[in-house]
Amino acid sequence: MSSLKEKYIKEVRPALMEHFSYKNIMQVPRLEKVVINMGIGEGKDNPKLLEAAVKELSLITGQKPVITKARKSVASFKLREGMSIGCKVTLRGEMMYDFVNKLINVALPRVRDFRGVSPKSFDGRGNYSLGLKEQIIFPEIEYDKIEKIQGMDITIVTTAKTDEEAKELLSRMGMPFRAA
Repeated sequence: MSSLKEKYIKEVRPALMEHFSYKNIMQVPRLEKVVINMGIGEGKDNPKLLEAAVKELSLITGQKPVITKARKSVASFKLREGMSIGCKVTLRGEMMYDFVNKLINVALPRVRDFRGVSPKSFDGRGNYSLGLKEQIIFPEIEYDKIEKIQGMDITIVTTAKTDEEAKELLSRMGMPFRAA
């Protein structure tokens, strides 16, 4: 079992139960899944960039990404329906906890001028999204071997009903929120 999952079971869950005075342990919010998305704008012109992004995302997450395709044509972007424009991975279970642990304890502290993540990036239903400007903050990525510095979107989906519950869950798990 991953260390973050153990921390959730032994420390976070009982603390949340007391903090929100839940009657049943199944009411306590928990992580459901983590979705990591890399949109490659120039991927339609250069298929090598898409291949590199897929390789890097699979190194970071330990799971093979799915290639995302354009849903509709947009003439101003020279984009046709069905073109490959990015890749994404959905993590659940043990791999999800390992990734969140790596994100909080290894990757985020490596961001330049890092003062914490925004506490305003909740969607109103207890899910949290953050964007990273470069993939090189993850230790698996070797700087010399990357094609292009690429950003990614990370969405952490929880079972929390409100943003307050989700923020409490994530902050107790170690997410470094900046002061509002």
